[in-house]
Amino acid sequence: MQQSVLVVDDDPDLLKLLALRLGAAGYEVQTAESGERALASIAVSRPDVVVTDLKMGGMDGFALFEAVQRTAPTLPVIILTAHGTIPDAVAATKRGVFGFLPKPFEGRELLAQVEQALRLSAVAPAAVDGDDWRADFVTASPRMEDLLRRARLVAQSDASVLVVGASGTGKELLARAIHRASRRRAAPFVAVNCAAIPEALLESELFGHRKGAFTGAIYDHKGLFQSAEGGTVFLDEIGDMPVALQSKLLRALQEREVRPIGASQATPVDVRIISATHRNLEERVARGEFREDLYYRLNVVSFAIPALAERPEDILPLARHFLKTTAVRYGKDVRTLAPEALELLVGAPWPGNVRQLANVVEQAVALATSPIVPATLVASALKAEPTGLTPLDEAKRGFERDYLIRILRITKGNVSQAARLARRNRTEFYKLLDRHQLQPAMFKAERGAPKSTPASGVS
Repeated sequence: MQQSVLVVDDDPDLLKLLALRLGAAGYEVQTAESGERALASIAVSRPDVVVTDLKMGGMDGFALFEAVQRTAPTLPVIILTAHGTIPDAVAATKRGVFGFLPKPFEGRELLAQVEQALRLSAVAPAAVDGDDWRADFVTASPRMEDLLRRARLVAQSDASVLVVGASGTGKELLARAIHRASRRRAAPFVAVNCAAIPEALLESELFGHRKGAFTGAIYDHKGLFQSAEGGTVFLDEIGDMPVALQSKLLRALQEREVRPIGASQATPVDVRIISATHRNLEERVARGEFREDLYYRLNVVSFAIPALAERPEDILPLARHFLKTTAVRYGKDVRTLAPEALELLVGAPWPGNVRQLANVVEQAVALATSPIVPATLVASALKAEPTGLTPLDEAKRGFERDYLIRILRITKGNVSQAARLARRNRTEFYKLLDRHQLQPAMFKAERGAPKSTPASGVS
């Protein structure tokens, strides 16, 4: 896949020069003439690297970097400036800026920094073995894309990972993706739900037992840790693990060995631990329900998967994906969802997250009698009256920009449809877009050709 670079500079001539140089090197180039417009561009189509000037009117390069860090912490930022000093460079790199180049810059040095940024952020072609590792994820959300990039990075290590999120968000899918992206991919991935196994049996399931160790132990049993040798153990709902067993798990992680029940000696194990929970482990630690030392042992790197309601741009791609796979599984000629059915899906609250969406689509497909799934079947599956999108004047002003971005993503930049969904006339809707420096064309453009963002106005 062609890598993209977003170039930000309030000097049109330098902006054009940078775009030409990076384009000639084979990169897809996006441009923005202000930090504010750069943030809008990133929200629409996340680049792989940002190259920005430091001194700009309004938001400067450091402010842009800090804003990028809050929403996309793995996105590398390279800062260019004619006003740079050694202290500036030191301060920038300490804050996490990837590179700092003085102007006039050497073209080769800039290209070298961009190439290094791509390589270290695991998006360069040589660093990625295709997208099979993340095949279970269907997403159009920049937030999810950033999460997957971080997952790709952490997969290269053996650091313990804690995945948090509400039920149905895909915690096990992320764990499997990290395993597939790691050097352990050829070894087993073994999952256990700590809340589904009785306390009396959980220790045996994890660590194994010897024949005769207890009533009913009629043969030696290899636990899940030994079964996953060389691979990954996924401890789902780790927050529900009994306190008595937590100390034994901590010892196994510290010593890298397990002792089956009834065994006189421990057995070394080589596994990577990924755990998940929908509970707040910090609160459970404070109440004495979860060991603090185990929490820190498990939570070396953490991922918080957002609820589906927090990434509504994923609703329609996921719905279409589930429709296609369900139709194939059921052998039915069901091809699409009616427009009214799509609007119902977009407006639903989704307390059950992606799992609920999959169930709703499956039920609708199972009952469909035509190639197009009608809204009545979706409404029945949702067990709720149609609610539609929240009117724009009911949305809090602080979320207005995100609201507009989500609507334009849903409609792929169709202003008439977006204005209709927001219950606004076209003129008023254009004013809202201009206020947030959003352009419909930003949501229609396909990656592959250099794109520029005009300095003002909405086309």
